Amino acid sequence: METPNLLYIKSLSGGETEFEEKLISIIKNEFPNEKSIYYEHLKAKNYIKAADDVHKLKHKISILGLENSYNLAVDYENNLRENRLNLQNDFENVLQIITEYLSTL
Repeated sequence: METPNLLYIKSLSGGETEFEEKLISIIKNEFPNEKSIYYEHLKAKNYIKAADDVHKLKHKISILGLENSYNLAVDYENNLRENRLNLQNDFENVLQIITEYLSTL
């Protein structure tokens, strides 16, 4: 399994630590809420809205350097739009890994 990292954020910032800190702060604030909304929509079996949530989350996955997980999120988003949940466990494992990583920042 991939490990989240800040390489993309650091390359994007051009060494400006204030920008890095702001972007990390935004991710740390938005991610838990977006994850929670995803679970609510999934529980309600509103798969279209859950797919929209995955769409939002996948950008954070990409920013945290998780290329394979980003591709998984793309596939899972498409599956949800077809009412298929076959990648749910894999996607939710990625969410857990990110949650744990963000708690260390």
